[in-house]
Amino acid sequence: MLNPLSTTLLTASQDPADIVAGLARLLTVAPAGEDSFLGPRKPGGVGRVFGGQVVAQALAAAQATVAAERPVHSLHAYFLRGGSEDSEIRYTVMRDMDARSFTNRRVVAEQDGETIFSMTASFHKREDGIHHTLPMPAVPKPEALPSETDLLTIYFERIEEAQRQLLKRPRAIEMRPVEPINWLRQSAAEPVAHTWFRCVAPLPDDMALHRAIIAYASDMTLLGTALLPHALSWAAGTARGASLDHAIWFHEDARADEWLLYACDSPWAGNARGLSRGRIFTRDGRLIAETAQEGLVRKVG
Repeated sequence: MLNPLSTTLLTASQDPADIVAGLARLLTVAPAGEDSFLGPRKPGGVGRVFGGQVVAQALAAAQATVAAERPVHSLHAYFLRGGSEDSEIRYTVMRDMDARSFTNRRVVAEQDGETIFSMTASFHKREDGIHHTLPMPAVPKPEALPSETDLLTIYFERIEEAQRQLLKRPRAIEMRPVEPINWLRQSAAEPVAHTWFRCVAPLPDDMALHRAIIAYASDMTLLGTALLPHALSWAAGTARGASLDHAIWFHEDARADEWLLYACDSPWAGNARGLSRGRIFTRDGRLIAETAQEGLVRKVG
């Protein structure tokens, strides 16, 4: 049975398949000249662009210049200025290297005449080789956990209005946190967070799109892990911050419309910055990607 907030999010005009199709359109860039692409603005978006959107659109632009048999294996990005949801973003791709086994691309994102983001991505032709992997953490299965939307009803009337309106938006990605969530963050916790996530409707069989959506989702929950030991919260307005850089290593293909576990930790914070790391597993235990991000973290009040 849907709670009142869930009903607000999933009305007849907000079918899950339509919401996911909207995310796919958002992360699909359009050619705009030689090795230049335009990333659409989020319909109805207000304020600063979500960092995961810029990473995913930049990856989509880079992937458009590389053969499909060479999937991305890593990207390293820097957020230089906050982007605005008021206009499109132009992505210019530089073809730094096309070698026998590897391909390298640089991407610069510009908006309103200013550079807001830069990224380097490396692509690798499939090869056989050695293999080992860390085991997936032992956590409850997603079916045993409430969704973030369900949990939100506990705190919805007690968080800032801006955060409330943001969280009311229909989401293409469902999240089910393992640890108890306290958006008001009145007590400290270990800097560890585990969250199951997936798209709320099936996606096409396009692995480039699945990688872009995993890149988009990788900016969720990551930096917030650095707040946990300090009893701070974005939603409560006790902390302000911004991503400074973002790195992803793609190990294996995975579908973004099937449950993935995002295991995050924060080994360090200081000098108004916090460092967070993440590992992404399929539900059968395959480690398919790893992430790292440093962000600006400032205490408010």
